[in-house]
Amino acid sequence: MISFRLKRTIKLGLKSLWLHKLRSGLTALGIVFGVASVVAMLAIGEGASQEAQEQIKKLGSHNVIISSVKPPGETSAQTSGNSMVEYGITYDDLERIETTIPEVDVVVPVRELTRSVYNGLRKCDGTIVGTVPWFQEVRNLPLLAGRFLSGEDLRAQKSLCVINAQVAEELFAYENPLHMGLKIGGDYYKVIGILDDSVLGAPGESKSSRRIFIPITTARSRYGDTTMKQSSSGREFEKVLLHQATIKIRREEHVIEIADAIRRMLETYHKKQDFEITVPLELLNQAKRTKRIFSIVLGSIAAISLLVGGIGIMNIMLASVTERTREIGVRRALGAKKRDIIVQFLTETVLLSGSGGMLGIGLGIALPFVVSYFTKLQTVVTPWSLILAFSISAAVGIVFGLYPARRAANLDPIDALRHE
Repeated sequence: MISFRLKRTIKLGLKSLWLHKLRSGLTALGIVFGVASVVAMLAIGEGASQEAQEQIKKLGSHNVIISSVKPPGETSAQTSGNSMVEYGITYDDLERIETTIPEVDVVVPVRELTRSVYNGLRKCDGTIVGTVPWFQEVRNLPLLAGRFLSGEDLRAQKSLCVINAQVAEELFAYENPLHMGLKIGGDYYKVIGILDDSVLGAPGESKSSRRIFIPITTARSRYGDTTMKQSSSGREFEKVLLHQATIKIRREEHVIEIADAIRRMLETYHKKQDFEITVPLELLNQAKRTKRIFSIVLGSIAAISLLVGGIGIMNIMLASVTERTREIGVRRALGAKKRDIIVQFLTETVLLSGSGGMLGIGLGIALPFVVSYFTKLQTVVTPWSLILAFSISAAVGIVFGLYPARRAANLDPIDALRHE
């Protein structure tokens, strides 16, 4: 009996909406675009968040990254038109960290220089990265071809290098760079591997996209600890022993407290703030918190579209009540109860919002793919965003349809029958 009455109510609702196809379609459009905007905006926010989190994860949740930073307002010691600036972390700092803190598993030093790199007539300006064999494993960087540096390369100060994909593309074009030579300054190096270092460096760092990795012992013996920059006022020399160091901690739960201990230790031995500590685990937790806030803000903005769509539904249903006053009077005279009238009008509003919600979900799934195709942004449509958007659209139909339904049910049957 209940099933029959429900089917009949839905059938009557569909018939009533079909009689005013254009009006019903335009009313549903508000819900369609509202749901689509909720799904699309949440997908864009989720994609951006996941991309940021993936990059942070590749830095290593067990790692603490220390970078040398030139202190602001640093004064240079002048010597006959030349100046010398000395700052940053040192080998002694790393030795103290490794010997003092038991939880430290691995220490990875990095020395960087900017040089022109040649392969015959081809040239590019890149960053020469002097480092150790375990750099690749600690920083979670995959090899595209060949191998990374070895302990023997480090001890023997060999003229070997590993290049990244950008250097391989620019210097070797369609050739296989493995076992070929390239020239850095006056020195020749043999390429032994290609590394994918697209996520190398802490977020916010501005570094060259072209990198050539050589043993840190080779870098120190050939290029020393001092670099020179020429300016209009003379030459400026910078002495930086290490530009960066990655400290790998054995247990993830101790990373934050050990990072604080390393900071205090460095502050003790450094009179000026010439270092910066990046903790990927902290960045990851912060990114997750930002994602939640971002999703709430985007969802709230998009939900305003649904609110506007709901107001449109209420407006149309109030007009429908006025148009169908006589019909309501006839139904009441034939024995229909107030609740039957309420159910009838609520059914129509739910059908409008529900059909709009389904179409909106389809459009909302398609929009992120369009955005990704044209902007190359990562977008992720999650099941919970679809459920949330459709649930809101159904709720909008009920909430904004309730007042017109109650108004229709409360019409006086005699006055309704007299209505022209």
